[in-house]
Amino acid sequence: MKKTLIILSSLLSASTITIAQNRPGAEARPAAGQSVTIASFTQNMKKYDGYFNFYYDDKSGKMYLEIDKFDTEFLYFSSLVSGVGNGNSERGGASSAVTKFVKMGPKIFLIQPVTAYRAVNGNADEKKAVEANFAKSVLFAFTAVATEGGKSLVDLTSFIVRDVMKVGDGLGRGSAVTGGGGYRLDDSRSVVYMDNTKNFPKNTEFEAMLTFAGSGRGRMAPDNSSVTLNEHQAFVELPPLAGYKMRKFDPRAGFFAFQYLDFAAPMTEPINKKFTERHRLAKKDPSAAVSEAVEPIVYYIDRGAQPIIKKALMEGGAWWNQAFEAAGYKNAFIVKELPEGADPMDIRYNVVNWVTRSGSPTRAFSYGASYIDPRTGEIIKGVVTLGSDRHREDFLIAEGLLQPYVDGKPIPKQMEEMALARIRQLSAHEIGHTLGLTHNFAASFKDRASVMDYPYPRFNLKTDGTIDLSDAYAKGIGTWDKRAIIWGYSDFAKGVDEDAALDKIMKQTLAEGHQYIPDIGGYAHPMSNQWEDGTNPIDQLNKLMKVRRHVLDNFSEKAIPKDAPMATLNEVLVPMYLLHRFQVEAVAKWIGGLYFTHAVKNDGQAPTKMVDPAEQWRAFDALMATITPDALALPEELIKKIPPRPEGFPGSVETFSGNTGPTFDPIAAAESAAGATLDNLLMSERAARIIEYNARDAKNPSLLAIVDKMLDLTWKAPLQPGYKGELQIMVNNLILKKLLGLAADSSSGENVRGEALLKVTELKDWMAGKLTSTQGKEKATLLFGLQQIGEFEKDPNKFQPTPVAQMPPGAPIGMPDRTFEVFERY
Repeated sequence: MKKTLIILSSLLSASTITIAQNRPGAEARPAAGQSVTIASFTQNMKKYDGYFNFYYDDKSGKMYLEIDKFDTEFLYFSSLVSGVGNGNSERGGASSAVTKFVKMGPKIFLIQPVTAYRAVNGNADEKKAVEANFAKSVLFAFTAVATEGGKSLVDLTSFIVRDVMKVGDGLGRGSAVTGGGGYRLDDSRSVVYMDNTKNFPKNTEFEAMLTFAGSGRGRMAPDNSSVTLNEHQAFVELPPLAGYKMRKFDPRAGFFAFQYLDFAAPMTEPINKKFTERHRLAKKDPSAAVSEAVEPIVYYIDRGAQPIIKKALMEGGAWWNQAFEAAGYKNAFIVKELPEGADPMDIRYNVVNWVTRSGSPTRAFSYGASYIDPRTGEIIKGVVTLGSDRHREDFLIAEGLLQPYVDGKPIPKQMEEMALARIRQLSAHEIGHTLGLTHNFAASFKDRASVMDYPYPRFNLKTDGTIDLSDAYAKGIGTWDKRAIIWGYSDFAKGVDEDAALDKIMKQTLAEGHQYIPDIGGYAHPMSNQWEDGTNPIDQLNKLMKVRRHVLDNFSEKAIPKDAPMATLNEVLVPMYLLHRFQVEAVAKWIGGLYFTHAVKNDGQAPTKMVDPAEQWRAFDALMATITPDALALPEELIKKIPPRPEGFPGSVETFSGNTGPTFDPIAAAESAAGATLDNLLMSERAARIIEYNARDAKNPSLLAIVDKMLDLTWKAPLQPGYKGELQIMVNNLILKKLLGLAADSSSGENVRGEALLKVTELKDWMAGKLTSTQGKEKATLLFGLQQIGEFEKDPNKFQPTPVAQMPPGAPIGMPDRTFEVFERY
């Protein structure tokens, strides 16, 4: 997609020692020689009991922390709670660290010791040497305002009300948002945010509402001179080391990695030690084939979700118990409704939050965050956040497919069922991240083998012309998910060689034909795809184009509710016209694609394999079929039914834009679809691989042959009359733009630029030769093409092709910048 935003902060690397002093006058200090007790100092304040007791003075707005655990390590978390754009809330940075309070004379320091560098099995001197050779960090300094029986009370206000996430720096540089400028924290408009400042037995939570003053442009806030965000900090009790066994990391297993450097490792072993992030889970009887867990993993569902949504969330989340049963557990994974009165911020609860978001109703995002112990990689708490409008994209797709709004007829139940099926899958997917699992975008190869894939709804065109949605999404946990949990969570009896047992599990997984390709699959692996369906992407694209054509030929006002403006047909038309968009991305990977595995030595997997040449050409044919005039054309009757937008219903990111003013522009809609196909087909990295693979094996398609065939099917094909001829001209112009872009792109390989330049030159000669024998539209097209080539030839390094119409964002959880999902590792 492939710009997935990922925040991985399992460990913070050590930095130079810095002492952040409180601001002058921030603390109330006793008079010289005077001893003040905590009880007397806080007698008029509200006390919050918990992991670290704290007191709040409502009159001054100050917060005081009672420190009773000196030289005791705990986890310190900080995160950005709200962002600067619609749909971007809680998408900021996050960090975690092991810290401790240390008292030195009159001062109390919050210190972050070194955890990324260790001497695990070294003697005391080795461990001391590692500690001495890497700097620790003093994160903050305090002075006690009161003491009592070994406890100290400090003014925590300036620690809480500060820009710990350095958001102001980003706004000022413009890196956090376009048009930022000169923002600084305004103390007078910043405060401890008590609504999310809470205390629990094992964690103490603080939040600040911070206002940044500046002069940025854009749409960061209602008033861009005042940008107000929330930042959160927490102190969390570390779990006991006893009872948790770290599991080695395997790049084939599908889990997130936790790592550190061990300078006491033998010379024959690497110092970079990698382990698996996972929850603490053990059998009551490890020797039994099936056993209950000592303590099951329990997830709690937000009480605020609508009952029908809550039920779907619980059902989807509970699928994971199937995987734990496969790993030999009985009732080891449980899903419940959050108890009344319980707080989702309590570290003791793994939670699934159902939250509202501003912005487009179909641009809801989701993430699965995990609180990680930086010492061991143990997942302490899973936090899933799901956008409450997430299901509306599926409902929109169902409206277009079924066109259900017929007077007197009820809305088909299968529309709601499709949306709820997606919610179940989404719940399982995001919980999977908080169990330690990464994406597996190769799961569709084994027909929906994992909920950790991004699925596209499956629908079938029946012989009577109706669309069947009954199998829109898979039901239950996938076979890959079971294998991953078996590897990651199996508990072995005493005396069992764990390395050998894990290797046996992995061999069985491979023998069953499972493939695992996470986000790194990108645009290269032909089976690593998002939002696509089917075991063969080429076959599925051909099938999808037939369904799309049927839907478009029958598209009407039945797709919108009664009394809806006819102009809103545009919103429902978008996902139907672009029904094939993600399948196009999947098929393009077959051309110049590379099968690869995360093979380890002697595991029997082939590390890499080129795609069969015949399949590459079949993929090319399928892609070119998506940009023919017949494929791009809309029925005339449909075009006539879409008027300009009325008052109160402005166009948005969800609708097609165009070049015709307020009227619907079918040529621009087609340009956005065709442009996406050609972007994928003529991607510079793909072009480089095509050239390389052809050089290594001449049976593979060459870039020159691909472009020749493309030009034969477009520029050199007879120009059709009317509307379809205009579509043909548009596609021809797009191809020329893409070739000129490749030739001019300094970031492309020189071999790519050279071959693109050759094809542009040959096309120029062909155009010039045709010019004298053509007239009208065809001559105009040739003249414009020659002009574009002439502009390029004046200064190739400065040439910029004219912009191409862009598709509305399409991923059900996507944003315009294609940031789909965040999985945070705190």
